Amino acid sequence: MNAANARRQFLHRTLTAAAPAAALMLLGGCAALGQREALRVNVVGVEPLSGEGLELRLLVKLRVQNPNETPVEFDGAAIELELNGKNFASGVSDQKGTVPRFGESILQIPLTISAFAALRQAVSFGSVAEQGELPYVLTGKLAGGMFGTVRFSDKGLLKLPK
Repeated sequence: MNAANARRQFLHRTLTAAAPAAALMLLGGCAALGQREALRVNVVGVEPLSGEGLELRLLVKLRVQNPNETPVEFDGAAIELELNGKNFASGVSDQKGTVPRFGESILQIPLTISAFAALRQAVSFGSVAEQGELPYVLTGKLAGGMFGTVRFSDKGLLKLPK
């Protein structure tokens, strides 16, 4: 074996051993850069829309606040609403936009409630009405490509009128 082959083998072994460590450091650095505070989302309006057959449609307006140093660009949005622990409604929008750094935007997403989901809620409404509160969970995402999708959620209790 000559000196050139020995150097090549040494270099090959060194790179083979160092590559996994370099990849882990690179991924760790990317993960640290990707950390951001969660978006804050509040429902600020609900308007009726025309539906098909037995469905109910609503236009939900969401105020999305970005408490981060970088803007959130999105190309599409999706939301799901759960009431009293049961799936109730869902919606999607192809709206494009940006939630500015330390800023806010209003999103408008049509929400569809199936007749079966409404019936299921009506059947279980008696026990909830006694408590006077209806728990909800709103989850969603702003689509931003392979690594840019941002998820959000909001939950709480809706106070029912007595």
